[in-house]
Amino acid sequence: MNSLHAQRRICAQKTLAALKTRYPDPATQLVAGNAWELLVATVLAAQCTDARVNTVTPALFVRWPDPEALAGADRPELESVIRPTGFYRNKSKNLIGAAARLCDVFGGVVPRSLEELVSLPGVARKTANVVLFGAFGINEGLAVDTHVKRIAYRLALTEETNPDIVEKDLTALFQRGDWGNINHSMVLFGRDICHARRPRCKECEMSAFCHHREPPRKNFGRAS
Repeated sequence: MNSLHAQRRICAQKTLAALKTRYPDPATQLVAGNAWELLVATVLAAQCTDARVNTVTPALFVRWPDPEALAGADRPELESVIRPTGFYRNKSKNLIGAAARLCDVFGGVVPRSLEELVSLPGVARKTANVVLFGAFGINEGLAVDTHVKRIAYRLALTEETNPDIVEKDLTALFQRGDWGNINHSMVLFGRDICHARRPRCKECEMSAFCHHREPPRKNFGRAS
């Protein structure tokens, strides 16, 4: 183990301890009753706040309660329902495509593997990891969103901004059993304390070992 990795491991353990103290029982803020609903909600949450998604999904799930129903949805009608989440044309296309593939290939059941989930339209590693952990308790990877990227960069747990590489860096530092909760805790911490523009460092229990680095903004999307 080289010295840089050893330093990062120490920082990671301090980070984990601080997050566990602040958020002993972290969870996604998306409201979903099953794996299908969580998949849809997570797709809608791209470039949108969880709170806004939660205002849209109740009507959506009443109108289209399962993949079979959504696969046959009228696209303009779906667009009108999900419009408040932004990027509604692309999201509606992906949701209908994902629902159709679930019905055609997976018998209308959300699969439990990363490889199968990312084969669905609109589902990348982050969404797949959220669904696997949130719906099935499976830690296949560590979901990296704008909060996770920003906090990991500021703490010098990674030098990268590419989500896939950040994920590899973080999964090497934390034990597999903690991956899902690390995501939830960092998302909550990013919303509560470690804001993108004005982090509340005086209230941060990690300030003593944080490097306070500012990530390149062009590589960081809008936070949820």
